Formats: sequence, C-alpha cells, structure tokens
Amino acid sequence: MGLAIGLGQRGIKTIVVERHEQPQPIPKGQNLTQRTMEHFHFWGAEAALRAARTIPPYGIGGMTSYGTLLSGHNYNWLQRELVRPFYFTDNERLPQYATEAVLRQRAAQLPSIDLQYGWTCRDVRPDAEGVGLDIENRDGMIQSLRADYVIGCDGSRSIVRERAGITQTRSDHDRLMVLLVFRSVELHRLLEAFPGKSFYSVLHPDLEGYWKFFGRVDLGSTWFFHAPVPADTTADNFDFRRLLHDAAGAQFDIEFEHIGFWDLRFTVADSYRAGRVFVAGDAAHSHPPYGGYGINTGFEDAANLAWKLAATLQGWAPAGLLDSYDAERRPVFASTARDFIETPIFRDRDFLRRHDPARDRADFEAAWHERHSGARAEVNAFEPNYEGSPIVFGPAGAVCSAIGSHAYPARAGHHLTPQPLSSGKNVFEELGDGFTLIDLTDGAAATALEQAAARLGIPLTVIRDTASGGREKYEARLILVRPDQFVAYAGDNADDASDILMRAIGRS
Repeated sequence: MGLAIGLGQRGIKTIVVERHEQPQPIPKGQNLTQRTMEHFHFWGAEAALRAARTIPPYGIGGMTSYGTLLSGHNYNWLQRELVRPFYFTDNERLPQYATEAVLRQRAAQLPSIDLQYGWTCRDVRPDAEGVGLDIENRDGMIQSLRADYVIGCDGSRSIVRERAGITQTRSDHDRLMVLLVFRSVELHRLLEAFPGKSFYSVLHPDLEGYWKFFGRVDLGSTWFFHAPVPADTTADNFDFRRLLHDAAGAQFDIEFEHIGFWDLRFTVADSYRAGRVFVAGDAAHSHPPYGGYGINTGFEDAANLAWKLAATLQGWAPAGLLDSYDAERRPVFASTARDFIETPIFRDRDFLRRHDPARDRADFEAAWHERHSGARAEVNAFEPNYEGSPIVFGPAGAVCSAIGSHAYPARAGHHLTPQPLSSGKNVFEELGDGFTLIDLTDGAAATALEQAAARLGIPLTVIRDTASGGREKYEARLILVRPDQFVAYAGDNADDASDILMRAIGRS
C-alpha cells in the first residue's frame, strides 16, 4: 500500500492486487519508528494514522527483565526518543491492521491507483517489454493483467519471487515459536509500576538467548505474546496459561483470542530484482519480530523503490537506476538481521551463561547495569545508510549498512537531519517530490546545479537560506537530497554539476 501511494502520488498508474477484502486482525508490526512516520507524512497519511492509534500517547518504549517479567531485574530498551532530534516526526504505535486500514483509505483517494481486493496472484510471466500476470478471486475467476513492472509484496511465501526465479538464503534457528493474543486486565494492573512501556521481553537462562515477549495491543486489556515452545506443540496439547504465568512471575486472568505458531528463521532474497520483477518487504526478507524492524524495513523498501520506478517511467532516469534498489536495500537488511537481531540472540545467550545471580550476585548486578548502557548505545547505532551506494557520493570503500550513527552533519548516503529555516518552517516541509537542493551559499554553485537539472530534465526544488540558525550543523553549503530524504551529495561547491546529478540518477 505504501509503495502504491508513493507511485500514485507521482501520477504512476498502479494496480494493487490484495487477497484479503479487509485487513486481518492479528496484532503485529506495531512499532512505527520516527523514520517510518516521515513516510506517512509524505504520503499524506500521518494525521489519519495518529488518529487511528489504539493506545493514547502513552509511550512505546520497551523493558527487558531477567527470569520473569516481575523479577525486579529490568532495564529500558527500544528508547527511540533518544534519537528523536534527528527525525521530522514522532514515532507511533498501533497494530498493523490499523496501519493498513489507514493506508487503504489513502490509496483510495488517489485516482491513479486501482485497488483489486479479494484477488490472489497465481502466475507471473516477465518478458523484455513487461510482465504478464494472472490473478484469481475466491470464485475461481481468472483475470490477466499486463504491466511495465511487478513488485511482489506478497510475504515470505511470495509467489512473485518464486515465479521470477529469485532464490533465497536462509538461516534457520530450528525454533518453533508461539503467538498468543489474549485479554487480561490484571496484567495491565501488574505492570502499572512500569509506565510508558508497550513491550516487555524476558531473558531466562533456559531459553539460550531467545525471548519471551509481551506486547500491548491497547491500553488496558489486550496483549500479544511470543515465546519458544517444544517442536511438537499444538494449540491443544500445551498449557499456554502456565507459560504466560511463568513468564510474568505472577498469576493473572487470561482470555485467549488467538493461538498461532511460526518458525524462527532469517531469510533474504539473493536479489531484490529479476528484470522487470522486484520483491519488497517480507517477500524480500524476513526475520523474527524482535525489535520492530520488520515493518519499518518494508516501508523503507517502498520509499526507496517508489521514486526510482517513477523516475524511470517518467523518463528522467535510466532503467539502470533500478539496480540501486538491490544495491542499497539488500545489504541494509542483511546488516539489520545480523547486527541487530541475530547477534544479540547469541550475545544474550552468552550473557546468561556467564552471569547468574544465584552464583555471583555482585557480578550479575554489574553486568546487568552494563547491558542497560549498551541498550542506549544500540538505539543510536541503528542508522541504516547507503554510504556504499553507486548513486551517492559516499566515502571511498564505504558499504551500505544498518550500522551508523545519528549526527547533524549532512552526509552522503545518510538520512537528512531536519533543521529550521529562516521562514519558520522546517526544511522537511519544503522538500520537493523530486530532488531538492539546499543552498546555503552566496555564490553561483546552486545556479549551476539548477541549470544542469533543467538540461537533464531532472525535477529539482531549491531551498535557499543562510548557514546559520541551526543549518550550520549541516557542515555543508550545498546539499542534494533525494526524493526519499537521503543525501546524495554534500559539499561547498558544485564544479561538476552535471556529473553530480547524473550519478544521483544512475547515469554516470
């Protein structure tokens, strides 16, 4: 839906084929970061999304506990407020089905988007000129479509990926996980001592680094829970009530609404593109729902691919620009999965083996305090960037990665940090649909870039201001910003204006 909106706002005719008539009411994908909310801002759906929240502005931070939820050994994590100055919008929290409903409403407002609900893709046939595909509804009716490009956003079992011949690399942790959705007023009361939290993870020595994980669906009664269970567990042969009580370390009322299972594994497509077919979201990558990375990574896929497809279809960028989607997004996901999800599982396992309060309480207390400090540092370190992209002017030898640092200077390949303008507006309020040039000079360098953009047919918005009032923090006087708010070039002159722009659109 986000990808369709990003294309539809640029006038690209788009068809969305979606098998479900309505969003499915399973709580997942709840944590929307500040960066993701920037997408909703530019998609014209931010206000509607915030109005749809199921929890009031209560806080969407997390807490990690040792042994049981109420053991007394805990620290805060997922502290996104620590990096709030580097983004234009606040974060948000609501179930994915509520998010999807908002996106469906926004997509329906755009005449260039054709929404086909109740249809499932059955076959994809790419060729040199385009892609044919067959879709089927619940009555067995088959309809054939033809498109310039097809993007599979159809989940981890993607038919589009399979038909396009895109293979996957899998890392299987051989763990069966349960997903429980339940109601409990008493659990809410038990956790009133920890205000402002919406996620609660429990580390237990028996789990070898894997979590028991509680999450709020609303503020008061509805919860979801993930945890490892024996491989032969079914909905009927296991005491899930006891599992919840043991995880919390207390008895409380439970009314189950859903019991489901999933396998703990990491998968990544070996390419995000096969000719005119692309994959995005879970079709391109999947991992355990640790840390809320999944839905946000998928939205970033959409934002990255939308402007590149539009630029190619509108003729102001070559088809080669589309190769940068894989070059940028795939290594960022690999880093996210490896450095922020899988490695922490092993790190937690090693911590639990090394430190035991029953064996050496002083040692455990010191190590636990150190983990708290590390949790704060990890929030700053998760800063997906495209320093190694072929279409940005990043440092020599750089790579695209999820590891970075939040900083005010404008850096090629990194997200632009918002700053106020002399007009009183924020720079993010003035960014254009195409490229944007932030001109903080008194010279002719910006004019050269404007003229080059006109010759090349590249849409360019120019923001002129002074290098003061906070904008001096950019440490650059000429900043070329891509349509996805990442910096393509930052410097003090533009002697090679045409070269800068051609590289930014993949024409170098």
